[in-house]
Amino acid sequence: MDQVRFAVIGAGSMGRVHLRNIADLENARAVAVCDISGELGKKTAAEFDCEYFSDYNKLFTRNICDAVLIATPHYQHTTIGIAALQAGCHVLVEKPISVHKADCQRLIAAHQNKKQVFAAMFNQRTDPRYQKIKQLIDDGELGELTRVNWIITDWFRTDAYYASGSWRATWAGEGGGVLLNQCPHQIDLLQWLCGMPKNVRGFCGLGKRHNIEVEDEVTAYLEFPSGATGVFIASTGEAPGTNRLEICGDRGKVLVEDDKILFTRNEVPASRFQKTTSDAMAKPDVWNIEIPAQANAWGPQHAEILQNFVNAIIAGEPLIAPAEEGIHSVELANAILYSSLVEKVIELPLDAAEYESKLKQLIENSSPD
Repeated sequence: MDQVRFAVIGAGSMGRVHLRNIADLENARAVAVCDISGELGKKTAAEFDCEYFSDYNKLFTRNICDAVLIATPHYQHTTIGIAALQAGCHVLVEKPISVHKADCQRLIAAHQNKKQVFAAMFNQRTDPRYQKIKQLIDDGELGELTRVNWIITDWFRTDAYYASGSWRATWAGEGGGVLLNQCPHQIDLLQWLCGMPKNVRGFCGLGKRHNIEVEDEVTAYLEFPSGATGVFIASTGEAPGTNRLEICGDRGKVLVEDDKILFTRNEVPASRFQKTTSDAMAKPDVWNIEIPAQANAWGPQHAEILQNFVNAIIAGEPLIAPAEEGIHSVELANAILYSSLVEKVIELPLDAAEYESKLKQLIENSSPD
């Protein structure tokens, strides 16, 4: 195969972004668009010179595509993903891969044929800043991690945004709020960089800043197996908002803010310095280093994941974001929300069936209209 034929399922804003990116790839082309909205789907298909389908099952029976990109509302990621895998397609699914851990497990279990490439659209893994931080951590430049803090409150959303679709910000339609819609990238990056915590305590405001059912403000406390701690703060109701990541270790700390990476490196690891110095108030001498790593724009990030996905299909290139890894960010988001709902610390791994049962209770009282 020298060119991958794509079907894009979901002709909304992100589906169109992906169709434009596919059009720019030399070794891929879009052949089909699928959307339950006939007007939107037909218009989009005509614009990108594709065949239109209203039913993804009929699309799969036609056998006209090699790969499927799923950009639908969240709950459909699981059902469409399973159907696409069972139809023999390579699959690239938007974040989150599913709404809750149990559905992630069902989707991942459907990936029986490992020759099928199965990836997730965690495009921020391509950001040079986070790639550089991962390199620093993996190379031991920070030493043993002691603390992580991420304030990501520049996701401001208006009431008009939430009114733009009946499925938005409801338990039945979306399955969650800022943790599931805006923050999957940061939660994925958090566990990609630092690993999964052993327990969480979440404090979530449901409709605190907007007239919605789901969480629009979150503060979570995390404890890691190593003894490191973390705080994660997110909101769609704060302006101008902040995006500040700080990771501390025995050998220093790294700060990411305003498209800059600042590395403050201890000349002597803190654990050794505190045991060997005779000065009661001393601190290790440090080197202050600004690491060049320019953030890239949203478009190139998505295009990089797409190109990587295509290269994996054609030439076996390792995936940047295997879909199986998508369960981690979903589990962590579920645990933070569940902790807030039941008002207690949640140990990980999360009981998937227990959380699914709680979500079903919320859905019973949901009103997506």
